[in-house]
Amino acid sequence: MPLASIPSPSQGVWNLGPLPIRAYALCIVLGVIVAVWIGERRWRARGGAPGAITDLAVWAVPFGLVGGRLYHVITDWQLYFGSEAPNRPIDTLFIWKGGLGIWGAIALGGLGVWIACRRRGISFSAIADTLAPAIAVAQAIGRWGNYFNQELFGGPTTLPWGLEIEPGRPGTVPGVDTYHPTFLYESLWNLALAGILVLVGRRFALRHGRLFALYVAGYTLGRFWIEGLRVDPAHHVLGLRLNQWTAVVIFLLAIAYFWFARNKAGEEPLGTDAGEPGGADGGSDAADSPKDGSVGPDATGEAIASPEQGGNRR
Repeated sequence: MPLASIPSPSQGVWNLGPLPIRAYALCIVLGVIVAVWIGERRWRARGGAPGAITDLAVWAVPFGLVGGRLYHVITDWQLYFGSEAPNRPIDTLFIWKGGLGIWGAIALGGLGVWIACRRRGISFSAIADTLAPAIAVAQAIGRWGNYFNQELFGGPTTLPWGLEIEPGRPGTVPGVDTYHPTFLYESLWNLALAGILVLVGRRFALRHGRLFALYVAGYTLGRFWIEGLRVDPAHHVLGLRLNQWTAVVIFLLAIAYFWFARNKAGEEPLGTDAGEPGGADGGSDAADSPKDGSVGPDATGEAIASPEQGGNRR
């Protein structure tokens, strides 16, 4: 037993009469709420209409939940189907018990946002860049659901931040008490990534989905390393876990998009009426680059200097 360690919660479900309150679900809900709040602030700073991000979330959340669950069930089908499956097929619907794949959540959630953007006349790439740091923060919060479920931990470790896991859980080793807290590693990585994205967005004028591409590249880079520490059952291809190969492919695609979109130009409609900031008269960058040389808001609502004053756009 190491000199210090991180204790796991004694329970992840609290019952209020007949109603079970699951920590895993609470972490996901809290992550969504925080992401919408951050996204709204960043969208308004860009010149978009208030409430747009909240409206888009109505599409993104259900699509994302379905996509995340589908990816999990498809890649871990043996947990639900077959004579030796530990779960019943009906359990594929019980997302509150855990089991969401971020790859499917982002893909199908993005489809929901795209549909909503088309309906509102909003640039999908502008929304993607706006939400990039917010999504990273949401992932950082959501990962704590794995902590309460005592799942998706790494291999044994005697480091002082080792995570105590109950004996007998999948992936545990007899006689070993502490394991790498991969949920914590990924949570911290995502928070750092969110901060970097905000700083890069302030320093450079990354538009047309390039900031979102950086988020994807940054996340997959960390996920590849963290995935290699995990000991939960997974499919392996050429010595690597399936999620590691997925991370490699998506990382390369993100880098390719970031490079090929470097000269992309043109207006990114914000869905506002003519005459409003960011509308037909103001352009998509009205909030970041005031025409009169005055000081405009940055991604967090704070004042920054316009390019003419030597400052940098978000």
